[in-house]
Amino acid sequence: MTAPPPSHPGTAMATAAPPARPRAATRTRRPRAVLWLLGPFFALFALTYIAPMGYALVLSLYREKFTGIGWDGPTRVFAGAENYVRALTDPTFLTGTGRVLLYGLIYVPLVITLAAALALLLDSALTAARRFFHTVLFLPHIVPGLIAAIVWVYLYTPGLSPIIDGLEGLGTEVDFLGGNTVLLSLVNIAVWQSLGFNVVLIYVALRAVPASTVEAARLDGAGELRTAVLVKLPQIRAAMFVVTLFTIIGSLQLFTEPQIVQSAGNSSVTSAWTPNMLAYAAAFNSNDYHYAATVSVLIAALAGVLSFTVTKLAHRRSAP
Repeated sequence: MTAPPPSHPGTAMATAAPPARPRAATRTRRPRAVLWLLGPFFALFALTYIAPMGYALVLSLYREKFTGIGWDGPTRVFAGAENYVRALTDPTFLTGTGRVLLYGLIYVPLVITLAAALALLLDSALTAARRFFHTVLFLPHIVPGLIAAIVWVYLYTPGLSPIIDGLEGLGTEVDFLGGNTVLLSLVNIAVWQSLGFNVVLIYVALRAVPASTVEAARLDGAGELRTAVLVKLPQIRAAMFVVTLFTIIGSLQLFTEPQIVQSAGNSSVTSAWTPNMLAYAAAFNSNDYHYAATVSVLIAALAGVLSFTVTKLAHRRSAP
């Protein structure tokens, strides 16, 4: 009998399958990786948002009560819904809330429409020097809201503003800080500051639209306007929704601009012109932290309701 030929030493190694990685270990590592990536965000979110909102909610359920002649100072007592009833029947709070909603009705459609139009113009084949216009449009967003409001107060003040002097030279007198005009003046400040940021967000979404889709529309004979309105905008519906939602929430937080405008001598803005200003005045001028917390909770609830409504409407429109 002859012995079988010896096998090549590398044959067994070549044919042997690599050791399989245990599935249990892989499944364990994935949740840990997700936890390490998302854990810091949720921790910061809970620390800077959930915890303050919870504390404000607790404060809104109490009030300060003086006993006797008040020598011993106030004592904190449970008030239940008393502060909420007070806020919802307070003409100052209701008027300020209505004023902010009116501000949002003007500001949100205006800034979204202008941002979409400018972003579509930058994305069109007719526009040159895109980077230059990106920088020019984004520069106002870099300026802090406080500085922007101060600059515009200067431009709105008679005797200082070259704009008012020029209008007076044309025989037109405009009081930018008085009466109902001050609301439009604040809208102008907000649009000037936030327009460029929204343009950049929408423009980035437009750059993600497939070039084949745009090219097909042009081959079918669609011009730049029809391509922009009927092809590009439907493709960035999700981005437009996010931009609109953020703009609505930002409009409810109106505080910096009217707070600075209030400092002007001829301004019609009061210390409680918006709910946020009312909360600030109640907390730091009247030391009524419980009522300030109540106003803050109500504004947060209103923002939540509006966000939920806009989200539902967006999902309903995007449903097939």
